[in-house]
Amino acid sequence: MSDVMYVSKEAFEKMREELHHMKTVERPAASRAIAEAREKGDLRENAEYDAAKEAQGILEAKMALLESQIASSRIVEASEIDTSKVSILTKVTITNVATKKTFTYQIVGEKEADLKSGKVSVSSPIGQGLLGKTIGDIAEVKAPTGVLKFKVDNITI
Repeated sequence: MSDVMYVSKEAFEKMREELHHMKTVERPAASRAIAEAREKGDLRENAEYDAAKEAQGILEAKMALLESQIASSRIVEASEIDTSKVSILTKVTITNVATKKTFTYQIVGEKEADLKSGKVSVSSPIGQGLLGKTIGDIAEVKAPTGVLKFKVDNITI
């Protein structure tokens, strides 16, 4: 994972807290589970031991991924955001040209994306289509159903 991942300060802190929890709570618990299973006898026929080792491997892989995400993260401050065009952490009000429905989305990094709360990933089709657009521009978004056109109505923080 060599690409820079842009995140808000809150998302960065949440990732650090999650990693700390994994290291201080989940890793020792996995080690205890392995030790308990090891005490139950022959390791060649011990399914509990195999499951504990597999769980530990999955945890270590998650921790390695999270560490690399933290290392490649760049915190974006609200004061640094240019609202003259759509960029990460901006809130964009758009209108679907065909249906005339209006939506407001915040463009966020992949780690923060949550469509239910109006946060769209910068790498999603909508995020990619809106990136760099200014008020009044028409963004063309490639969707499975075809190309959707959105007019950019407003850009805020």
